[in-house]
Amino acid sequence: MFTKLSIKTNNKVELIDITNEVQRAVQKAELESGLVEIHIPHTTAAVTINENADPDVKADIKKEINKIVPFDDNYSHLEGNSAAHIKSSLFGVNQSIIVENKKLLLGTWQGIYFCEFDGPRSRNIYLKIIRD
Repeated sequence: MFTKLSIKTNNKVELIDITNEVQRAVQKAELESGLVEIHIPHTTAAVTINENADPDVKADIKKEINKIVPFDDNYSHLEGNSAAHIKSSLFGVNQSIIVENKKLLLGTWQGIYFCEFDGPRSRNIYLKIIRD
């Protein structure tokens, strides 16, 4: 089963917790056991799994990725968003999550984050729900 989620980002760099939206898609599909493949069809965005209990983790990730890949670093790409392309490649555009007993098998503190690196924008998130 294929599902498309739409999201509106508000900042240039933003991590948005999409765990509940993905869990709702699993419930809507009535998936008892299987996989959810998450794909971000954008070259300046990504998806990651990380701690969602302490919001300081998101802030620290954003701070450090902007240090590692600064926005202005004499890039050649004419659009001016090379940093966003690099960040997307470092994080990746796919995540697979096991589903068992109708629930995403995430760790106690884990959440799924849509990563915006060139916002604000309207974005899509593709989910492929695969039954056992």
